[in-house]
Amino acid sequence: QVQLVESGGGSVQAGGSLRLSCAVSGYTYIMGWFRQAPGKEREGVASIYIGGGATHYADSVKGRFTISQDNGKTTVYLQMDDLKSEDTAMYYCAASPGWVSRPLARNEYVYWGQGTQVTVSS
Repeated sequence: QVQLVESGGGSVQAGGSLRLSCAVSGYTYIMGWFRQAPGKEREGVASIYIGGGATHYADSVKGRFTISQDNGKTTVYLQMDDLKSEDTAMYYCAASPGWVSRPLARNEYVYWGQGTQVTVSS
């Protein structure tokens, strides 16, 4: 059984930065960060393959967000820079134990964390 625990959310002004962390226990093949704003669908933000490190990003965050993992592959990070008000959402960490065809699709992931809130004020 895989367990995911997010941390690092908070409130920041537009243009600021936050780093989210996801502590992982158990085997995972790919990890993703998703977000859901009130009244909107949950959307994929970034993903990383744990073994090879290949990453994928949503167009809306390319150049501003960076997903990474620690050397022990027990923590996945989402560095968020130049934050905008439209980045305000609950952010979720997710994991799959196998290869996925669509790294930013929510239905590809089996395990989910409880979420951490990010609020960006303009």
